[in-house]
Amino acid sequence: MCALLFALLTWQVVVDGPLRRADERAGRALAGSRVPDRAAEFLADLGNIPVAVPVLAAVLAYVAWRGRRADAFRWWLPPLAAAVAMALVPALVAPLKAAVGRTGPPGMTGDGYYPSGHAATAMVAYGAATLLLLPLLRGTRTRRGLTLTCALLNAAIALGLIRRGYHWPLDVVASWLVCGVLLQVMVLVIARYGRGATAE
Repeated sequence: MCALLFALLTWQVVVDGPLRRADERAGRALAGSRVPDRAAEFLADLGNIPVAVPVLAAVLAYVAWRGRRADAFRWWLPPLAAAVAMALVPALVAPLKAAVGRTGPPGMTGDGYYPSGHAATAMVAYGAATLLLLPLLRGTRTRRGLTLTCALLNAAIALGLIRRGYHWPLDVVASWLVCGVLLQVMVLVIARYGRGATAE
């Protein structure tokens, strides 16, 4: 579903369809919202590699330590799968940016704004960290709280990127869809070769 929606959005962006025109109207409206510049900049910066990747790295180290300490079957697989997903972000996003060549919002120069690299980095870093931590948490409320926090964090980063005029809304949504596929593959790999193998 994520791949199909991404293909639809990309087609609309490339052919300058009605969805792209609506997207640019929405982007201009959000860029003029009342969110203070400093707050928006702070939120956008949470998607930077120097911020998001160290958070994921810390979670990877913790999950690996917990798994190794518990002598879990293939304890290294979940952290490795998440690290590979993170490494694939630039490998996927950069060619897509070059292929689509979408121009940025007013004030931004050049092209290559679709999909958003910041949004993709945040989605995989914080999303993978959340997915790795969920099995270690007790209580439905705690797990729901972590999931909600991850969703709100990514939404806040998106708002910051759009409010500061760094990206159009569809740039961010496209990143979420691409990274949704990455995270789903990560989960499937862990389930197939990690937890599933313990029953053998």
